Amino acid sequence: MKQKSRILLADDHAVLRRGLEFLINSQSDMEVIGEASDGIEACQKARELQPDVVVMDLSMPNMDGYQATRALKDVCPHIKILVLTVFEDSDSFRSLLKSGASGYVLKSTVAEELPQAIRRIVDGGVYLDPALVGRLVESTVRKTPSRSGTEGEVLSDREMEVLRLLAWGHSNAEIAERLHLSVRTVETYKTRSMEKLGLHNRVDIVRYAVQRGWLQKS
Repeated sequence: MKQKSRILLADDHAVLRRGLEFLINSQSDMEVIGEASDGIEACQKARELQPDVVVMDLSMPNMDGYQATRALKDVCPHIKILVLTVFEDSDSFRSLLKSGASGYVLKSTVAEELPQAIRRIVDGGVYLDPALVGRLVESTVRKTPSRSGTEGEVLSDREMEVLRLLAWGHSNAEIAERLHLSVRTVETYKTRSMEKLGLHNRVDIVRYAVQRGWLQKS
């Protein structure tokens, strides 16, 4: 039987923590192992308990979610961080990804999105709340000049397919299973496509996908 994912909750509202705890513990594959009421305590508890995922509120006293994410990734880079927030702006998302967060869930959609978001980042993927995708697309289109349509000549169909799935947050293992490839082959396609396009990290991949319209559901 697969071991349950171990979750630490970090939020300054006790009532919300109770609700999140109930939601998470109702899932058969995850459990809450601890909680914190501010960013400083979140970092301390994470170092002590070594959870798989910290569900981190963005707005907390003493040390906010941005600061706590950076501090925690410095000392425990293997711990995944899923940010929970009311802010629906794309700049916050980009900043958090650069700080080391693996996902971004809005409090307005937490009941529907949180369990699958946790599963996605535990499996090595990145999770972007669907409610934020439209705003991310709009803001990037406004800020970024249109690109020439040459990437079809640069990337192979398979490289483009792998990059698209990465942008949606799928892990290398998930992509390998979906495309009937080995994980090593997926990693090769990923590295090759990023080199061709001059992309360096997850933020670059998501930004490129937004520019191409890949994150818009048909």
